[in-house]
Amino acid sequence: MKKLSPYFFLIPSLLIFSVFLFYPFFKTIYLSLYKTDQMGLPKKFVGMENYRKLLTSTSFYNSLLVTLIFVLIVVIGSMSLGLIGAVLCNKAFPGIRVFSTAYALPMAIASSSAAMIFKIMLHPSVGIVNKLLGLSINWISDPRYALICVAVLTAWLNSGINFLYFSAGLSNIDETIYERASVDGANEWQKFYRLTLPGLSPILFYTLVVNIIQAFQSFGQVKILTQGGPGESTNLIVYSIYRDAFFNFKFGNAAAQSIILFLIIMCLTLVMFKIEKKGVKY
Repeated sequence: MKKLSPYFFLIPSLLIFSVFLFYPFFKTIYLSLYKTDQMGLPKKFVGMENYRKLLTSTSFYNSLLVTLIFVLIVVIGSMSLGLIGAVLCNKAFPGIRVFSTAYALPMAIASSSAAMIFKIMLHPSVGIVNKLLGLSINWISDPRYALICVAVLTAWLNSGINFLYFSAGLSNIDETIYERASVDGANEWQKFYRLTLPGLSPILFYTLVVNIIQAFQSFGQVKILTQGGPGESTNLIVYSIYRDAFFNFKFGNAAAQSIILFLIIMCLTLVMFKIEKKGVKY
């Protein structure tokens, strides 16, 4: 009995996971094998037919391509902003707390609120962006710029938490190694490349994984800014799942897309953990 007693403490957590994680996951797999009615109830077993239709759909492949481009922009942008802000605020100077708060602020802003403000800023006639640049571009209605605009907003929103991660990582790097490097004649770039980045490698890996997953799950800003348009230029796979389920009432098709998205994220995560063993120094 003593050997089993620790497992009883896990029962509350397992119940919560079962209700909010395991049951929805297996229910999604189940629905992906069926055609459903407008209420999402399974009506006809079709096996892998939903997956076959997706893998032969140009619209689905376009969603995948758009999502990959979006993830690439968001991850590079958000991590760069967070790292630059953390490096700048790693020195003591008057007003450091004000700057630190400003860099971390995006994490406290809801994506829907930021998207509404961003939409006003990008308005073709009254938006501040066109006023400052002297342009008249309809940013979120032009297929050339819409995806970039949504990605830039998402990168800025994610940069706040990245700033905190990198700031914590920088505080754990021994300052004496920089002093020794200065004595040896190293310049600022050499110290950053040879000392700071290797010292931050565990944090860099963690933030990379988290940012990729967050970028794949971005939804609110697309819903508010572009609704997947113009055309399908911002039709991210998460928004495609939402549209198929709650507008087209193709819950089986949406469930199949969810499973494919899960497999993509899982494979990317496994690959990154494989690379982590070679490139991350603790």
